[in-house]
Amino acid sequence: MLEIQNLEKSFGQKQVLFGVDFRAESGQILGLIGKNGAGKTTIFHSILRFLEYSGRISFEGKAISQDTYREIGYLPEERSLMPKLTVYEQVRYLANLKGVSSAVVREKLPQWMERLQVKGKLTDKIKSLSKGNQQKVQLIITLLHEPNLIILDEPFSGLDPVNTEILKQVIIEEKERGATIIFSDHVMTNVEELCDKIIMLRDGKVILDGSVQEVRNRYGKTRLFVSSALSQAELEALPHVSRASLTNQGTWRLILDDETAGKDLFDLLTKGQYIATFDQQAPTIDEIFKLESGVEV
Repeated sequence: MLEIQNLEKSFGQKQVLFGVDFRAESGQILGLIGKNGAGKTTIFHSILRFLEYSGRISFEGKAISQDTYREIGYLPEERSLMPKLTVYEQVRYLANLKGVSSAVVREKLPQWMERLQVKGKLTDKIKSLSKGNQQKVQLIITLLHEPNLIILDEPFSGLDPVNTEILKQVIIEEKERGATIIFSDHVMTNVEELCDKIIMLRDGKVILDGSVQEVRNRYGKTRLFVSSALSQAELEALPHVSRASLTNQGTWRLILDDETAGKDLFDLLTKGQYIATFDQQAPTIDEIFKLESGVEV
């Protein structure tokens, strides 16, 4: 279990983290979300002791130290491989620093390349690989030593849909292995699909903490999907409807200012007649993210 208590950090006179508290259990995926500059990478760097901070950070009940570094796998936002090395040389070099022998690298690296569908050979130079395959090599370096704490900073950045799905499956498998996983992302569908828990930061403070469903439920069932022959203007004139927009499926998406208005709207829209679609839901994590980030949804 990773536990962070009253984490605070300043750069000079500017404070960037304010009393951050959260925990991530073993076998759990935690999504750390927030706008650029919210403090996500600063939290990662604090966990890794790249930065001095105030507060307490512990893993499995112990303070993070050089002794626990080998239990951590970290994928930084800025990818950094040595282009003139071969795939094997690059992985071996960094794996050796984590205490993994060259023999183990020779055994496991081909398995990982197959698992992640890396297109290339062990003897290929890093610079000859596509950016996507370079990213997957860096992910192999992050995971080859079977870390118990996995930190992924924007892991899906730059990946195409096929490789995104491959990475999602690997993250799920690492969770099933029992690892504690924490990752940041700006694509909320990835967060909603993968995470057992989310933490949202705004200006260095935790503003949301809970499971995906818990967070959605806090905002009430304020999204209503309906079939209607009414125009957008007519729908937006209905009581408690803030906005109406047409979905790709041809139904209307209504944003309500009061979730209890659903029954009255049902009566108004149906007038006792059959209606093909009437589905009241809580907002998605993407909508909540935009709402809390000050973006109109």
